[in-house]
Amino acid sequence: MSRVDGGTGGVDEGLDPVVDEICRSLPEVELGTSWGDLPTYKVRGKGFLLYRPPHKTAIDPTTGEMYDDLLVIVTPTPAEKAALVEDLSTPYFTIDHFRNFSAVLVQRSRLGELDRDELAEIIADAWAAKAPRTLVKRQFGDG
Repeated sequence: MSRVDGGTGGVDEGLDPVVDEICRSLPEVELGTSWGDLPTYKVRGKGFLLYRPPHKTAIDPTTGEMYDDLLVIVTPTPAEKAALVEDLSTPYFTIDHFRNFSAVLVQRSRLGELDRDELAEIIADAWAAKAPRTLVKRQFGDG
């Protein structure tokens, strides 16, 4: 089982190579920006994973400091978000700012706690939540 080496740098220090590889392995993915200049992976213009900069709405409860290495990963449904957040064996979490949005947060510095295949599945689900149905069917079949 290979683990993800997530790095510890902030958004300005570059993209995570494993996240980049997984995202770019999916059809019609482009790296663009959203919310001004935040690096965001998109499928046909719709973002499914973005690098979030430090912000006062995301404070580490242990240190009291703003998180400086967050990824925001879309989830297909609120129930899937809840399942990821409630599973204490994973590093996924949420904050009040995202309470009404189907997405989870994960620190890049904690990506190493995830198996690469697990991360790829979460990212593929995020992609599928934003991709057109025909493109999802082409990629994954009728399921």
